[in-house]
Amino acid sequence: MSGPARRLLIGNWKMNLTVSDAQAYARTLLPRLKVAGDREIALAPPFTALGAIAPLLKGGPILLAAQNLFWEDEGPYTGEISGPMLQEVGVTYVLVAHSERRRHLEETDRAASRKVAAALRCGLQPVLCVGEDEMERESGRAATVVQTQLARGLEGVAPGAAPRLQIAYEPVWAIGTGKAATPAQAAEMHALIRAELARLLGEAGPGVRILYGGSVTPANVDELMRTPGVDGALVGGASLKADEFARIASYR
Repeated sequence: MSGPARRLLIGNWKMNLTVSDAQAYARTLLPRLKVAGDREIALAPPFTALGAIAPLLKGGPILLAAQNLFWEDEGPYTGEISGPMLQEVGVTYVLVAHSERRRHLEETDRAASRKVAAALRCGLQPVLCVGEDEMERESGRAATVVQTQLARGLEGVAPGAAPRLQIAYEPVWAIGTGKAATPAQAAEMHALIRAELARLLGEAGPGVRILYGGSVTPANVDELMRTPGVDGALVGGASLKADEFARIASYR
């Protein structure tokens, strides 16, 4: 079963670009970007740059995304950023449990579940990231790992929320390595995720977009986006160069 027709591509800057760099990037990218009606494009800068580039993107073809959020709306949580804060700045999408947060910050499936719930509660559209590492794939546990991350991360999500939910499949072994999953590997895992979404959300499952993330480049984006079951892309390193991301966003 295929997913939604409208694709979503998100440029995740990670911990890169100062406010002035981000503004310069946006001014460079916008004239180069011609967004077709069959896709949405979003940028996920660091928290410090959200407010600075929001006015530059407002009313244009690029939406604003955030790289993380906390599971409470306010309170004594030093260093955290809440959903209402993101929404006020103009954020539409928010990444949840990116593999780098799982690995470096020990983010758990339980935390992911609470963050997905917080994003939905605040009117944001969460992008739950799932994926196996190299050892898990080589040992034949990739499917089990991803199914578990989905089941736990989406615990308590009602089927009615499906149209606002995105899943990003990001094989950890492909992130920042230049070694993207093959179209066959991506198609196989996206089909597994689609089946798991049907189990978890019933008839609402097909309303969830499944993005691919992991060394997406101008050289492979066309083939990846033609791959069955791929509803978009989560782009890392290549999104830091305006020309490269413009080409990715204009995939054919």
